[in-house]
Amino acid sequence: MATLEITSTQQYLTFNLDEEVFALDISQVREVLDFAPVTKVPQTPHFMRGVINLRGNVVPVVDLRAKFGMPPMVDTDNICIIIVEVEMDGETTILGALADSVKEVIDLDPTQIEPAPRIGTRLKSGFVKGMGKHDERLLIILDIDKVFSLDELAQVQNSSDDFSAEPGLAVAAAI
Repeated sequence: MATLEITSTQQYLTFNLDEEVFALDISQVREVLDFAPVTKVPQTPHFMRGVINLRGNVVPVVDLRAKFGMPPMVDTDNICIIIVEVEMDGETTILGALADSVKEVIDLDPTQIEPAPRIGTRLKSGFVKGMGKHDERLLIILDIDKVFSLDELAQVQNSSDDFSAEPGLAVAAAI
């Protein structure tokens, strides 16, 4: 998304992955949870950590560090799961995204956002809405709908559907 498409001040949830600060449009964030044990699901993509039970619903949890090719997460007390809404084939899918820590909700107006940098043709950066400037720091504004391909999202969704369809497994995710 180019800066021209962001025409008014918007709120973003900022979070850390490794040493970088990322941001998500707050309208796509449902809630932020303390880290809870994640039930692993066999034969899922490398970036899928597993599933959690969120008030009776099985929600897939993805590791953004793994998806972005970053070093594995170091366990700390600050790790959290950001519950987001992702559009997939016209339907909204709920998933959890692991973050090292959540920072704050900030307001950015269009003058504080630059277009995503072009870094050759081999690097896929279509999931970057832009680069925000806040408190002398750059942050990467993600388009969460484009972070995962439709095939990846379908695979994640199918894994959690298969998992919740088996009797007793949704209960196991809550333990």
